Amino acid sequence: MPLLEPKPEALRPGTERRPSPDRVADRLASGTPEPLRGELIALLGPDKVLWKVSDLVRYASDASPYRFVPQVVVVPEDIDDVSALLSYAHGKGRKIVFRAAGTSLNGQAQSEDILVDVRRHWAGIDVLDGGARARVRPGTTVVRANAALARHGRVLGPDPASAVACTIGGVVANNASGMTAGTTRNSYRTVSSLTFVLPSGTVVDTGEPDADARLALAEPQLCAGLTAIKAEIEADRELTARIRAKYAIKNTNGYRLDAFLDAATPVGILRGLMVGSEGSFGFISEVVFDTLPLDREVASALLFFPSLPAAAAAVPHFNDAGALAVELMDRNTLRASVSVAGVPADWAGLPDGTAALLVEFRAPGTGALDVYELAAARVLAGLELVAPVPSVTNAFTRDPRTIAGYWRARKAFVTAVGGARPPGTTLITEDFAVPPARLAEACEALLELQTRHGFDAAVAGHAAHGNLHFLLAFDAALPEDVGRYAAFMDEFCRLTVERFDGSLKAEHATGRNIAPFLELEWGPKATELMWRTKQVIDPDGVLAPRIVLDRDPAAHLRGLKTIPAVEAIADPCIECGFCEPTCPSRDLTTTPRQRIVLRREMMRQPDGSAVERGLLDAYGYDAVDTCAGDSTCKLACPVGIDTGALMKDFRHRRHSAREERIAELTARNFRAVEASARLAVAAADRVGGRLLTSATGLARKAVRPDLVPEWLPQIPGAAPRRLPRTQRVGAAAVYYPACVNRIFGGPDDGPRTGLAASLPRAVVALSARAGRPVWVPGDVAGTCCATIWHSKGYEAGARLMANRIVEAAWAWTVGGTLPLVVDASSCTLGIAHEVVPYLTDDNRALHGALTVLDSLVWAAEELLPRLTVLRKAGSAVVHPTCSMRHLGDEAQLRALAQACAEKVVVPDDAACCAFAGDRGMLHKELTEAATAREAAEVTARHYDVHLCANRMCEIGMERATGRRYYSALLELERATRR
Repeated sequence: MPLLEPKPEALRPGTERRPSPDRVADRLASGTPEPLRGELIALLGPDKVLWKVSDLVRYASDASPYRFVPQVVVVPEDIDDVSALLSYAHGKGRKIVFRAAGTSLNGQAQSEDILVDVRRHWAGIDVLDGGARARVRPGTTVVRANAALARHGRVLGPDPASAVACTIGGVVANNASGMTAGTTRNSYRTVSSLTFVLPSGTVVDTGEPDADARLALAEPQLCAGLTAIKAEIEADRELTARIRAKYAIKNTNGYRLDAFLDAATPVGILRGLMVGSEGSFGFISEVVFDTLPLDREVASALLFFPSLPAAAAAVPHFNDAGALAVELMDRNTLRASVSVAGVPADWAGLPDGTAALLVEFRAPGTGALDVYELAAARVLAGLELVAPVPSVTNAFTRDPRTIAGYWRARKAFVTAVGGARPPGTTLITEDFAVPPARLAEACEALLELQTRHGFDAAVAGHAAHGNLHFLLAFDAALPEDVGRYAAFMDEFCRLTVERFDGSLKAEHATGRNIAPFLELEWGPKATELMWRTKQVIDPDGVLAPRIVLDRDPAAHLRGLKTIPAVEAIADPCIECGFCEPTCPSRDLTTTPRQRIVLRREMMRQPDGSAVERGLLDAYGYDAVDTCAGDSTCKLACPVGIDTGALMKDFRHRRHSAREERIAELTARNFRAVEASARLAVAAADRVGGRLLTSATGLARKAVRPDLVPEWLPQIPGAAPRRLPRTQRVGAAAVYYPACVNRIFGGPDDGPRTGLAASLPRAVVALSARAGRPVWVPGDVAGTCCATIWHSKGYEAGARLMANRIVEAAWAWTVGGTLPLVVDASSCTLGIAHEVVPYLTDDNRALHGALTVLDSLVWAAEELLPRLTVLRKAGSAVVHPTCSMRHLGDEAQLRALAQACAEKVVVPDDAACCAFAGDRGMLHKELTEAATAREAAEVTARHYDVHLCANRMCEIGMERATGRRYYSALLELERATRR
């Protein structure tokens, strides 16, 4: 064992706790039981079977109020793996559930037996026919698919609010629609063809001309069964009419019986049935969509009404005017969304009863949009709107930033309201539809029902389509609260069906909480046809048991999860999964959601239980060590949960007093440490990388991998010993070269290819060339942005260095009269924002006077307009860093690249590289996992230059791609040099 290996007990929850009734049983403390574990490893290989108790727990939760712990998690790489797994399940009597993003709201992504992760190895999109069609793999997020299509002026039809996280497999399997899809743009209407694996293992591509012939040969009984059900439905006029009527409004409850009416052959029927089947008919491995035009001209308004029924009554008028989206939000939703960045703070003071409509028109050109706006103006003239707080305008706008703010508030409905729920309560998301003409009446009935059962629910929805969502919070650990929820559900379902003839699930699919009410909505005849269809396709019941069909009338009350309190920063989490696509460690260890899920399970356990010990043993590496600490999860989370900050705190908890003292001593003597580091890098050029790699490898084994960096071949040579000479008099800004650029030099072949010898020399030269000279203080050595310390949880060292840099910057900038330009985006973020919690009160006041600019912003806004570009590269690919996302200066990186190259590409899969200072040297596997998709995209073609603006990220991307990355300012200096 390494000398300074931290003790897992350091992260044991210190609060007093009582065991929860839904805690994981001790029998799973050792993980997946035998022979299941051994048999699956023998079948698929050890890398595809996740069996530790921590694996089972982190996959036990999705975005729903349910929690079922799988016996094992399998991560297949291809269809052969899936077929082998299905064959195994048949032979052993096992059950399988497929899980992609885990954003489902009704427990569809949970299994009590084998859970299959079909996100990790199943991403990708091929744009076909100039964008008219797209072939998409099931692990691809909607946002990623649309990014590829946008270049062709096209978009997918389904547009769920969770598009940033949900994947195509789940969208199709649930027939999720969203704000604009309605009944005409959803998956059922826009899927051209599917490739799927049936429970028997038969692979079907519905786009193949001979698909029916092949299916008839491989599955004659299935074909006969589907044909018989089709004939039975078509012979029953009353049932046929009922089916058609049910799909006149949005409906995802049960199986798509209209597939039997819309298709002529078994393959066509299966294509329709697979949509909305929730993984119970097979595994969808590929989807070909017919795409839709991307209308780029947009006008939107957020209109406020005195009541929810008043807002609902206005919806038909905007529908008639041609609005593509009409979204409803009640007072609770609007007030909760104040937690979302950019939402007006005065919404917190909206009076009771207030509601709003977000109305949007889209058109291919400005002329068509003008016509829509005239029609909207006529509707507005007849409405009685209110303006209860100053920020309300009740006017249409074409400003993209304002419109984006409206949509952030709307899309944060579940997460923002859920984050504001009372601590310890479980969140239920209901989703139903009524005929749009009866929306106002349904709103009144819903409000009355909620009040009578003691719920202060939040309501929002796709009002244009008569589709409402509402959220209920209750404590699943209290039997009386569960009983109150059960009584509400019984009455709500009867109300929706018997009074409004509505859909109990409009777009979230049946799931566990509506399965018991399926027959209430569809009646016995149609429901039995659904059971027969399941029997025909999956006679052994291998796939997704109890998720669509369940004869237990209390099934929706089984498996409700408790929400024990955890650290305050993470406690609002509703486990929605929006954070996961942006997490660098998502394909290596855990995601932010899973880190919180694991922590909650620790809180459910009695102190010292076998399960707790197993979770703690794994948590150090899986959660704490392999967190990049980039905090992009905070940007993705609608309520701003910063799991990265939590992991840094956990790192601090694991430190011994001795480690903290050494870290503080390092900060106190950083001038000498910095000089020694530069000399060591210079010496490395002479010693050779292989020897250093071997030496650091031995040290890592002896001390601790999380303390000793591994020497990597991509580490550049040393920076010049002296910084460029500059003059304070006449300087337009103070230039602060980050310590990383004072230690490491530019690209090793920079001088040969015409680049400046170092980034500081390039910044100084560019600024002088533009007539905006900068001054480099003579005493920058020994100062740092403090990220080195706070990213590792060394609080004493972080405090010392944070206060040192702020005091120095205040003096350099003459009390903030000059801007401070920083040449590494992570260091800019550190000085501008991350040092603040560590400052004394006096230094916090000094910090408030500073203007800290990233060198990208300085170059793009102050220098570029004053420079003449003399030469350009043919093509450039850029890597925006996570710090740039936090700072909001990705556009400036692109602007500099566009000045230097004829064609500029930002990879669709660009994300945090996870090099994170030196974390990529501590855990190189983290950077390899984080950059895999972006690297594949970059290396698929040639680029003349590869640009970034953070030295350590450049090293990480060079390691990932084998291509030389360097600062965009180095390229700009070369492009403008005479």
